[in-house]
Order: sequence, then structure tokens, then C-alpha cells
Amino acid sequence: MTDTTAQNQGLRIGTAPDSWGVWFPEHPRQIPWNRFLDEAAEAGYHWIELGPYGYLPTDPQQLKDELAKRDLELSAGTVFTGFHRGAEQWQQAWDQAVKVAGLAHALGAQHIVVIPDMWRSEATGEALEPRSLSPEQWGQLAAGHDRLGKALLEEYGVRQQFHSHADSHVGTFREVERLLELTDPAYVSLCLDTAHFAYYGGDNLKLIGAHPDRIGYLHLKQVDADYRFEALKNDIPWSNAASDLMVEPPAGIPDFAPIIEAVSAIDSDTFAIVEQDMPGVDISVPLGVATRTRQHIFGCTPLTRTR
Repeated sequence: MTDTTAQNQGLRIGTAPDSWGVWFPEHPRQIPWNRFLDEAAEAGYHWIELGPYGYLPTDPQQLKDELAKRDLELSAGTVFTGFHRGAEQWQQAWDQAVKVAGLAHALGAQHIVVIPDMWRSEATGEALEPRSLSPEQWGQLAAGHDRLGKALLEEYGVRQQFHSHADSHVGTFREVERLLELTDPAYVSLCLDTAHFAYYGGDNLKLIGAHPDRIGYLHLKQVDADYRFEALKNDIPWSNAASDLMVEPPAGIPDFAPIIEAVSAIDSDTFAIVEQDMPGVDISVPLGVATRTRQHIFGCTPLTRTR
């Protein structure tokens, strides 16, 4: 199937700075932002995410011009939250959201991916909190995300897409369902990250079938089906194992085609963004991985498009 045909149906496929190993606004080993944009376009993508705020230019007109030069558009930005810790977390989250959502809205993006804080340090792997939330903390988490989703929609016209995550308090099937039960569907939808959900044994298709109205966005990636159990058994921090866990498709699980087809049947305008998780990768590597991944996605199902 040609890309011209693919543009007219199916999910909108894109990529993210994470697929080039970008985890921080600035880092000496990361690929320069202009090279990332060049290579994302060279790999054949049209949609990209903002990545960590400050990595790409934060001046709306400059970023708009840089994207336009490469025929790129923005699908979403990202915000991090710790609402389970109580109401005092609101201002920290909102200060991020004002910057990210303001820039995203200025460039026409309609989504903000929201990632909950992890219970252990990304830097050291040290456990900072218990792994499970108390009922009171669940209530605080849900209330915070309802408030954030409402404010994002009313102030900026963008929708919150909650991203369950390895080493966070919301990762398993039951935990994700509990979040959905406690939050308002008008303000909280899911960014279903296919590999993070599968890391804890989650069945992506089962979740999509059970909650079709809450699937607002996808992150496409695959996890090594065997190594995930080694990491879990030996309590290896996700941040230390990410490069080995999140493998180049189609070497891992889950299969993309059934997921793309199931979500396309719900809403064919949904974004499906490749987010590879390759921290610290040699900057010569991502372009090849991104190109091959895109070819795999467009080859595994016709229900994909570039725009």
C-alpha cells in the first residue's frame, strides 16, 4: 500500500524525540534538536511530539517555522505529575502545563500526554515511595487529574491523555482500570503505551475492548517478551533496563496490527506515535531504527496514514 493511499484512512502515525534517545531538555550526549527534526522528516514522519519542554525551540513562531521547513506538525506535548502526594502538587503540575499546553496549542496540537511520577528515582533506582497507593492517595491522584484535564480543556482546548508507566503507581491492568473508574471521562483519557502496558502483563486489546471510549492516544513500542520477566524478578529499575526492554519492532510484543485496527475502528483520527525509549543511544543509531519501524508499521496493516 502506498503512502498516498494511506493518507486517506487509518491512524495518524508519528514519532517523538524519545525515539532519538531524548529524555532531557539539554544533555551533552543527546542529538541536537535540529538534527532530530531533519532525521524525523528523513525517516518519513509528518507528526512529532514536543518531547521534554525546552528541547525543541519554545518560541512558537520559531518552532512553527522550523517544523514547516521540514513538513512536520506537532501532535502533543508532555507534562509530569505527582498528584497522589496531595493538593500541594497542583501548582507544580500547572506551572508545567501552562508552558507546554500554551506552546502545543499555539502550534495546533490538541493533546497533552501526562505521565505520573515514578515511585523510584530515575537517576539512582532508589525506592522513594511505596509501590502501591493507599485509598486516600488514589483519591488524590484521581482528583488531581480531573482538575488538570478540565483546566487544560477549558484554558487551552487540549485533552489530557494519561500515560501508565513502568515503575509508576499506575501500570497494571487493574491499576489502569481503577484510574478510569475514579476519573471523569470528559477530562481523563488514556495515552495507551503498548509496551509499558505489556511490561506488567497487560493485554492491550482487552483494555481497548473494555474501555473504547477512554482510548485517546497511542504510544507504539514493543517490549522484550522474555527480558521483562528478568527485570521484574530481579527488581531492575526500569530506567536502567529501558534500552534492553524496549526493542526495535517487530522483535517484541505486542503486535501492532491488531491494536492499530482496533483503535482505528473506534476513531481513525487517533494519533499513534512511535516512542522507542532509547536513553543514551549513540546518535548515529536512531535514524535507521525509526525508518525501519515506520516501514514495519505501514507494512503490517493498511489502517495507517502519514497525515
